[in-house]
Amino acid sequence: MSFFTRLLRSPEGAFGMIILAALVLVALLAPILFPGDPLRIAGPALLPPFSDPALPLGTDRLGRDVLAGLMHGARTSLTVGIAAALMAIVLGALVGTAAGFAGGLIDEALMRVVDAFQIVPSFLLALAIVSVVGPSLPVVIAAIALGAWADPARLTRAQVLSIRERDYVAAAEVIGMHPLEIALKQVLPNALPPVLALTSVIVAAAILTEAALSFLGLGDPNVVTWGSMIAEGRNVIRSAAFLSIAPGLALVVTVIGVYLFSEALSRVIAGGRARP
Repeated sequence: MSFFTRLLRSPEGAFGMIILAALVLVALLAPILFPGDPLRIAGPALLPPFSDPALPLGTDRLGRDVLAGLMHGARTSLTVGIAAALMAIVLGALVGTAAGFAGGLIDEALMRVVDAFQIVPSFLLALAIVSVVGPSLPVVIAAIALGAWADPARLTRAQVLSIRERDYVAAAEVIGMHPLEIALKQVLPNALPPVLALTSVIVAAAILTEAALSFLGLGDPNVVTWGSMIAEGRNVIRSAAFLSIAPGLALVVTVIGVYLFSEALSRVIAGGRARP
């Protein structure tokens, strides 16, 4: 049975993949259905939903199309979530492999750095970095990744400590392979599967962190985000609650989908590793 078949047989996996597939489809269709700048004025201000076929979800206080903002916001959320997760996994895997394979003082030094990053809450670290450097999408992605790489590093180190004692690693050392080549070609690929299970969790956390930063006014002002849409709607929450409800629901559904997919992925990976 293939990996994706086992993933789809899980209710959590199937439901999570449906949500994520819909999110990806929305993100891909956004520039086709709503070309141009989603922050431009599209109609009268505070137009209620379903009152104009051309603006099905209405407009905000400045007359911007809410549906266009939601669809383009999905692109921003996916970009931030996936890019931050990849950066965190790559950095964590490299640091964890170096620490676990080298051992000794290198291991101690790298693990103290990991401890230092784990002490600081990831959101506060991202908040501090963005506040100092300035709000832009690359800075937000890097700030979120710096707050998320410590857990993959610690998990990778634990896997490497177990794998480096196996016979095929000893055989590679006997035939004269360079330690760096052994670490990257023999040890790291076998240590990655449990670490990759963290990817979905990091993606969900990154989406939430980006939304929180945008809500506080520390997101990229040149792109539309769900967090900034929620912040825009809070000023008229009594008269136009839909401005905050629509992006809020999109954010909740996205995070639920990512967490369901992550749960199913963890089970499938654990089941595969448990097989003889």
